[in-house]
Amino acid sequence: PDGTLDRAAMLAIMNPDDKAGLEAALRIKDETGAKVTVLTMGLPKADAVLREAMAMGADDAILVTDRVLGGADTWATSNAIASAIRKIGEYDIIFAGRQAIDGDTAQVGPQISEKLDIPQVTYVEGMEIVGDKVKVQRQLEDGYEIIEAPMPVLLTAVKELNEPRHMYIDKIFDAYKKEIPVFSINDVDITPEQVGLKASQTRVFRSFTPEVKGQGEILRGSDKEVAARLVSEFKKA
Repeated sequence: PDGTLDRAAMLAIMNPDDKAGLEAALRIKDETGAKVTVLTMGLPKADAVLREAMAMGADDAILVTDRVLGGADTWATSNAIASAIRKIGEYDIIFAGRQAIDGDTAQVGPQISEKLDIPQVTYVEGMEIVGDKVKVQRQLEDGYEIIEAPMPVLLTAVKELNEPRHMYIDKIFDAYKKEIPVFSINDVDITPEQVGLKASQTRVFRSFTPEVKGQGEILRGSDKEVAARLVSEFKKA
């Protein structure tokens, strides 16, 4: 009734784009010994996704959850996540997925970078670290572009960036033994008026499942036979 997604009724899984970003961070860890911390905002059950990330190799995880965060649009969500990142402290690269598979807005990552006042590159399908910069291959509709940006930087990953690894058996046990810190609104540097439904600037008037259209038909035969059939069907329509 309030025009928001009922996330309590949804299965908590890691977005494919987010998983590509996590894999990119883990590869940097493999090469340099960097520390990888994963963070998400969501219901308490999002804890399972964070543990999956740790089972893949992340060092630490943080869950941002509070009743006042419910119903947040992208602006309010990025407020909460940016404030949690400020609390964590120093970082070199923030990896975010291009977009979530429920909202599909692709806005939260860029908004976080703006609120942290750091450079951003979106649609990352390739990257390497060159000194104190990142060299990024950015996906376009008809090709790609190469961009260099200084660190700290925020990158939004597309699933084509890499092939994410599976969880490690030994790390699964470790991940479920570890306590995951939980940030509430009282732990970050923003107020309840800056988050949740109250702070959301956008409203959804209606959401619905599109009506299922009729099943398609595959035409078989020679080129002439198929063309003749198509012309006949178009005339009838």
